[in-house]
Amino acid sequence: MADQGDHLEIEQKFEVDAGFGRPDFGALPGVTAAAPVTYHLAATYYDTADTRLASAKITLRRRTGGTDEGWHLKLPAGMDTRRELHEPLSEHVPDRFAAQVAEVTAGAPLVPIATLATERTAVTLATSAPVAEVADDVVTARRLAAAGTDAGAGAREPLRWREIEVELLEPDPELQAAAARLLRAAGARPAGKASKLARLLDS
Repeated sequence: MADQGDHLEIEQKFEVDAGFGRPDFGALPGVTAAAPVTYHLAATYYDTADTRLASAKITLRRRTGGTDEGWHLKLPAGMDTRRELHEPLSEHVPDRFAAQVAEVTAGAPLVPIATLATERTAVTLATSAPVAEVADDVVTARRLAAAGTDAGAGAREPLRWREIEVELLEPDPELQAAAARLLRAAGARPAGKASKLARLLDS
């Protein structure tokens, strides 16, 4: 989310209804909650036409808006954890990222496969320094007709949903568990998919 360097992403994701009432995260033990800040994010996801990256639980995107705009490559790294690599904003897939996934793509070109527009309301949790970010996301996702397919030109019908992400800046199982309990008590449900893209592709 906020960190622009390569790092481990420790994240829990929850599904919520459109009318979900966001709880007071300042009630979590040992932390203070900053005032919510809203961002508008626009992301284009890249993969092979037959979604080889997604099948390997890898996501590659170009995103504008927010505090970490640029290119992001996310690689699986364990339960609720992914290794996230970052490169500055540019028009083309960074060479470093293309090389990182070359074994998976096996020579197939990387093409835009989906776009996501997200209205994000972010709450930073802190002790003496920030320790976590809670993102309340309203998502509009659209799958694109991949190059070389017969799905027709342009984009398909959009899918819309709302979800909550809790990302820790450092491992903290107690805070992670407390945030999950607070959200479940408010009506949130553990997400069935590990990423927004996975939810869209499986819809």
